Formats: sequence, structure tokens, C-alpha cells
Amino acid sequence: MELHELQVLRAVAAERSFSRAAATLHRTQPAVSQAIRRLEEELGERLFDRSSKGGRLTEAGTILLDYAERLTRLKDEAEGAVRELQELRRGRVVIGVNEAAVHVLLPIVVKFREQHPRAQVEMRRVPSRQIPGEVLNRSLDFGFVTFRPAERGLLSVSLGVDELVMLAHPKHPMARRRQITMEEFGRQTVIAHNDYSPRRERVLRLFEEKHAPINIQISLASLDGIKRAVEMGLGVALLPRRCALSEIARKQLVAVRVPQLRMPRDLRLVCRRSGESSHAASAFLEAAKGHAEKPAAK
Repeated sequence: MELHELQVLRAVAAERSFSRAAATLHRTQPAVSQAIRRLEEELGERLFDRSSKGGRLTEAGTILLDYAERLTRLKDEAEGAVRELQELRRGRVVIGVNEAAVHVLLPIVVKFREQHPRAQVEMRRVPSRQIPGEVLNRSLDFGFVTFRPAERGLLSVSLGVDELVMLAHPKHPMARRRQITMEEFGRQTVIAHNDYSPRRERVLRLFEEKHAPINIQISLASLDGIKRAVEMGLGVALLPRRCALSEIARKQLVAVRVPQLRMPRDLRLVCRRSGESSHAASAFLEAAKGHAEKPAAK
């Protein structure tokens, strides 16, 4: 049973005439009659009452017409869904990130959504070491990392370089300094992230090696919580500059360099080098490449 034969059935039932159905379908009447005959032979049932001038459906024909209508609707829905994917009115991009990556990627998401407002973007919290493997096995479309991946099957797009800075309230005594020493930073009331990260451990190790104290008084579980605490004047924090660009631009926070704790990182978006990509993923990659061409914000 072929879909085009069911479409012939629908046309004959709608027109109540083999000849008019043939004209509607732009086919010959013998071709229409042959399609109906094939259906009848396959099912072993008459579909039209040939004694009726109006081409009236038999009981079997009425049942089959209902299924023909449903299948035709499903075909139209399937074609429409694929067209929506092509036009990015449906479709999804899945990105593996850490918490800081969200702030770096949001400008790219804005650009992508301006062009494709109905496409979906999902960011999943994934440990950095797992990201290359999950991109290669197609669990993720993209991953955000701060290293050049060794896997040959991955393509990486550099999004610029980020560094750690001291974030302070604009009225903080050191807010007008261009830079301070790590010892000066350590003597402030420090607000820190309480989750493990390699950079956090490197900072703490540097203070140990220098035999310098670091006055961590408040530990919070999120970058946004830390930024909010600094805005409220509760202390200072050592965070990636890019995670606070909007607050710095609005003069809610001030970024002061701490050269010994700068720890610059290369920010990269990774994806599969070969293989079929969704229309949404291809469009997001173009948005990321366009963003990468711009110099990093200072």
C-alpha cells in the first residue's frame, strides 16, 4: 500500500468521480482506476460501489479513507517539521559548560537568537574533562573548555582570553587602583566560591608558597551570588573578568588587576570536526565564529 494510492482514494472520495479525481490529480483516468484497483486487490475488498453513479464508498472504503486522511496529515506534519528545522523555527543546540562559561557564551546566544528566535539553546553543567568525549559521542553539540583538546576529531574556536581580576564595590578603598599585589588582595575581606576548581586550588597554593595569608570570610556556591555580595559591599572577590562585564559596564563593580594571580585562560568552543550537524548547530557555530573575530573586551 503506497501513500500516493491513498491520496488517489481521497481524491475520488472527495470528487465522487474517477474522472474529476483524475483532473484534480493531473493524472489520466485509467491511472486513477488502476491505483484504486491495486488497493482493492491488496485488501481483498471493494472500496467503491461501482453501481453508484456518485462513486460512493463501501464500508471498507470508508474505513480506509479515515486512515488515508490520518496518514496524509502525518506526512504534511513531517514535511512541516523538517522545513521548520531547515528554517530554524524548531531545533536545539546543546552545549556543555561550567558556571563561568555561561557568561562568556551569552553574547553568542544573543546573536544566535536574534537571527533564529525560535531555536532552543540548552546549556548543561558538565565537568571540563568529560566535554571532549561527550561532544564526540554526540551527547553534546558543543563544549566550552579552557584548553586545546587533544582529540583529533574535534574542531575548536577560540573565543579570546580571560583572566582573574579582583572585583570590588566602586567605593572600596582599592577600587581606583589599576593593580594591587596578591598580598594586598589577601588582606581584604575575600568572598570565595566554595566549589572545587583547578584555578581555585592554584590560587590557594600560590598563597601557601608565598607564606601569605588570604582572608576568606565568606564562601558562596555561585558566581552570581559572589558578584551580588561584592555589590553589597560585603568584600572583594577574585573572579574571571568576563563573568562580570555587564556589572563593570554599569559601574556596579570595578575590576582591579592582580598580576600575580592573573592566570590567563584561552576560552574555546569545541565541536565535531566532521559528520552531519543539525541546522541549528551549524548556525550557532557561525555565530560563535563571528563573535570570535572581535577582540576580547577589556
